[in-house]
Amino acid sequence: MQFPIQFICASHDYADYGHPVPAPYLRRSFRLDKAPSGAEVLVTGLGFYRIFVNGREITKGILAPYISAPDDIVYYDRYDLSGLLTAGENVIGLILGNGMQNCFGGYVWDFDKARWRGAPMAALRLTASDPDFTLETDTSFKTHPSPILFDDLRSGEYYDARLEIPGWCAPGFDDSGWADALPATPPRGELRLCEAEPIVTSRELKAVSITPYRDGYLYDFGVNTAGRIRLRVTGAPGQEIDTSHCEWYHDGILDQSNINFGVRGDPRAVHVQCNRYICRGGGEEVYAPCFAYYGFRYVCVRGITAEQATPDLLTYEVMHSDLKERGGFSCSDETANLLQLFTRRSTLANFYYFPTDCPHREKNGWTGDAALSAEHTLLNLSPETSYREWLRNIRAAQAPCGSIPGIVPTGGWGFEWGNGPAWDCVLTYLPYFTWRYRGDLEIVKENATAIFRYLHYLTTRMDSRDLLAIGLGDWCPPGRNADNYKPPLAFTDSVISIDIARKAAQMFGAIGMDMQREFAEKLACRLRTAVRRRLVDFSTMTAAGACQTSQAMAIFYDIFENGEKPAAFARLLELIEDRDGHFDTGILGARVIFHVLSAFDRADLAYEMITRPDYPSYGHWITRGATCLWEDFHPIGGQVNSMDHHFFGDISSWFIQSVGGIVLNPEGGDCTHLNIAPHFIAKLDHAEAFHLAPAGRIESGWRRDGGEILLTVSVPEEMHGSILAPKGWLLPQGLGVLPLASGEYRLTPSRA
Repeated sequence: MQFPIQFICASHDYADYGHPVPAPYLRRSFRLDKAPSGAEVLVTGLGFYRIFVNGREITKGILAPYISAPDDIVYYDRYDLSGLLTAGENVIGLILGNGMQNCFGGYVWDFDKARWRGAPMAALRLTASDPDFTLETDTSFKTHPSPILFDDLRSGEYYDARLEIPGWCAPGFDDSGWADALPATPPRGELRLCEAEPIVTSRELKAVSITPYRDGYLYDFGVNTAGRIRLRVTGAPGQEIDTSHCEWYHDGILDQSNINFGVRGDPRAVHVQCNRYICRGGGEEVYAPCFAYYGFRYVCVRGITAEQATPDLLTYEVMHSDLKERGGFSCSDETANLLQLFTRRSTLANFYYFPTDCPHREKNGWTGDAALSAEHTLLNLSPETSYREWLRNIRAAQAPCGSIPGIVPTGGWGFEWGNGPAWDCVLTYLPYFTWRYRGDLEIVKENATAIFRYLHYLTTRMDSRDLLAIGLGDWCPPGRNADNYKPPLAFTDSVISIDIARKAAQMFGAIGMDMQREFAEKLACRLRTAVRRRLVDFSTMTAAGACQTSQAMAIFYDIFENGEKPAAFARLLELIEDRDGHFDTGILGARVIFHVLSAFDRADLAYEMITRPDYPSYGHWITRGATCLWEDFHPIGGQVNSMDHHFFGDISSWFIQSVGGIVLNPEGGDCTHLNIAPHFIAKLDHAEAFHLAPAGRIESGWRRDGGEILLTVSVPEEMHGSILAPKGWLLPQGLGVLPLASGEYRLTPSRA
């Protein structure tokens, strides 16, 4: 079925901060001789839409259909209308929001300069059978301003309930006073059915405390996450209720300075995660914004009376893409359990069709954040369908030269700053880890050409030493001062490029692209040779920068030969000891250092570095009252940035693999290959992990029993591999390795 190309709008006037334009209603009445046996509607709205049939809303969720650059891809949704249409008059109605079509709240990232910017528009095609009937958008649709006076994805929404029009999308309504819709210039992007999971409400929260705050009331919901507030109030006609959403409350101050969209003092910054509701009066009213969402723990409510400041006034609808649980971890240490919970919470709070960097300030699809989180997200959740959809947008955003912007979608921002190999690797990592953990080669085939183009691009950016230094480096080290960026950019960019090329070669080989595989292998070899020649001191087995990140990356990504790694690892331990047992890495080092420690039988040290309560550590976040992962490791009193980020979340992958022992597809290419290889952390009495692999549910758990360990394993029969005893322990019969099989295994300390 061909989707219609006729788009309509209410006007060609579009909103800005100083020029609000109400979200438009669109409606169309039509008649049927009898109720059809079947019917469906295809619909898109740029930026967002809500759809109603005979007075009933059928929208799949907020922010429908998707968040994309309309110059690249224009998404539409399909709805089954069976049972919704009747004989006689029927009505289809839409409300349109600005979304990415007019994302003026994204001016920091130049969305306000996007060439597609314009008034919201829509297109739909309704078809029915028996009787045969087709309805498409045209100027016979009627339009009128809705009560939504202002809406912006980042800034919020203003709603005047006095302007509601009862029955506007139901049969029998007189729309003769409404204006005709106008034809709109169709967007340039490819029309595509949205296959990504919709955004849903996963749970609801009530405030854990309500306290007077300045000229209003402060609602504390106990956790920092993402979603929206549902207001339920019986108010006076014209009563204005303002809600301001925030994640940081300190020293008696509700502080939004860490989510300002621009330069402090800019008057546009007052529109930060705010709602305004003007009461209709005359009874109970319920309102929730539909074209914006927020990252927050606290809400300041102004314009209410003391009697209205009750727990029932506000309900926190926690929202995210409808991803299902696929894995988990728990143990005897509450600190680790909280960090696992925080990782899950931040990953979901930052998944609105695709991974975002933070749900309060940017809401941008930062490529590096998603790449760093791909493995732990796939081990915990089911993101692969949404990954495939977002990768289509990444490919569409790829420049002719092969480069990738730092954010997707983008209106052009992110090519000059904010990208580079450590961010661009998303194009390779998402297909690679999805293939590794789900056995999906389709995602590899879809992205292979774009990956090859990117590899060619890297060859055009190599310097005379065959090294790369073109992007962001080891972002967010402790303290986040410029002087703390210890690994040379030439080292991190070149090493990540080696990994990109290796993973690309493996994927090319899996789909029979042998010439491309050979190219990727040669590129990886060329880069590795240059790194070893230029950026490694073999007299001390120290990688350039003499820091934890460089040393851990050089070991993890096999810059060192196997015979060199023991000495290189000893040097890494020295660097950790120099920091009194703390890690001193940004996001690139944190992604690998704990896995390196486990590989060299120092999982206890990794666990201590993660969970210790002092700065810098993940445990220090808990000490400071965090309820999710933060963007930075700062000492008390240091600058506060985002308090809801996911790119430091690979600790969950480490918990599942190194402590729980579930190591799926360790060599790549066969997701029925599984090793059970736990490390028995000295501080733990027990630990358990699970993962739902394509072949079935995997469970691995261990507990101390006197001086021995009881390991319990449950695996699908289709899987093969090994059960591996960690250093210092023996499996039954005094063995270090047994064939993979479900059962209970008693491990004893070795005498060696």
